[in-house]
Parts: sequence; structure tokens; C-alpha cells
Amino acid sequence: MGDGINDAPALKVADVGISVNSAVDIAKESSDIILLENNLLVLEQGVIEGRRVFGNIIKYIKMAASSNFGNMFSVVGASAFLPYLPMLPIQVLTNNLLYDFSQTTIPTDNVDADWLIKPRKWAISEIQRFILYIGPISSVFDYITFFVLWHFFDCRNNPALFHTGWFVESLFTQTLIIHIIRTNKIPFIQSRASWPLILTSLVIVSAGAWLTVSPLAETLGFVKLPSLYWLWLAGILIGYVTLTQLVKYWFNKKYSGQ
Repeated sequence: MGDGINDAPALKVADVGISVNSAVDIAKESSDIILLENNLLVLEQGVIEGRRVFGNIIKYIKMAASSNFGNMFSVVGASAFLPYLPMLPIQVLTNNLLYDFSQTTIPTDNVDADWLIKPRKWAISEIQRFILYIGPISSVFDYITFFVLWHFFDCRNNPALFHTGWFVESLFTQTLIIHIIRTNKIPFIQSRASWPLILTSLVIVSAGAWLTVSPLAETLGFVKLPSLYWLWLAGILIGYVTLTQLVKYWFNKKYSGQ
């Protein structure tokens, strides 16, 4: 810290040089941070905000990468036994568009207080392990969905029903996983997302379900899903959330010490 001419060399070589708005020009030019008011608490607030932003960035990377990693296995597996495309290109684009919208409010999300206590490092190896463990879980429940659609709803000769069923399940699970990954705690109980993120998630899953019966349904290649399918979907979602939470808890204990 410094505000005079003699402080300029030290401010220049320091990891973080701090000066004040009333300092001489050379001191301010050599500083990384210039305080506009005489209050060091501003630095504390800046550090906390920086950790919060970094936490939300990590959330987004984990969500997007693990989701895409799992979807890759699902598409490859479905393509191996289906006599038709597992999902039409326009449906894939619609799914991705909706999912991307559901993540636009992540910057507004809350970060758990215990995550802000100490500085965090950019640990790419931990993120890679997280993707490898969490990503394939979505594929497991995608395959369960494939089995249900194929054997219980006779989709052998009804590709439109298969496409619609997987579109809805994929969108619901991808949106729901946001709330599992965003915290190391139990979602909705021990840690709740910000209201903008909750509302965005609700709007996106509602929009996805509405598209299957909307005037756009025929254009997008959707058909109305049987009522029984929604009961199957509820069970799949409960199983998905439970297993992901258990694997996340184990992962954090093993690799993150939390």
C-alpha cells in the first residue's frame, strides 16, 4: 500500500498494489487497486465477491461439461440399437437452447457461506474427475428411459413418441441437475438457489413440456405423451436426483475433503 512517489517502485513489483484516489499520479499508475474511499472493508467485499463469481463459474463448467459428457454416451448407445435417430436435429437444437436459457441466471445464484471462507484454486484435475463420475449418471437414466419407451410404450414403430419422451426426460434431468451440482449440500433443503435461477428452471421445464402439445409440436416432430409416461418420468427423476446426490457426497468426501 502507498500513496507517495517513493511508494511507486514497491507498488509496481508487489503482487497486488493498493493506493487511494488522493495519491500522486505515479502511485496510482503503479497500483492494481485504487480505493475511492478510505475504507479497507471495500477490499474484503471485493474478495468475497470475487470468490462468489469464481464459485458460480465453476458451477457452470461442471454443469455444462458433465451434462454434455453424459449425453454423448446416451446418443452413442441409443444409435447402436435404434432403427431411427434417437432425437431429430431440430429437437436437439431446441433442447440445447432451452437448457442454455436455464443457465443464464447462474451468475445471480447464491454461494454457500463455507465455500467463501477460504480461497479456491483452479483445479482442472478435480473438474475432470467430477465430470467422469457425475456425467455418466445421466446416461444410466437415459438408458432406463429408452427401455421404458421401447418396451412399455412400444416405440419400435413409433419414433415420434420416442423422440418426444427422451426430449422431455433429457430437458428435465439436465435442468434439475443444476440444483444438485450448484452446492455440496443437500439441494432445496440445506442450500437453495437464488430466486431467478429457481424461476428460470421452472419456466424452462414448463416450456419443454408445453412444446409437446403446443401448435409447434408437429413442426418440431413431437406427439402427445401418454399420461402413464409422466408417472414413469417422476420415478426416473427421483432416482436420478437420489443417485447423483449420493455420488456427489461420496466424491466430495473422497476428493474435496468436504
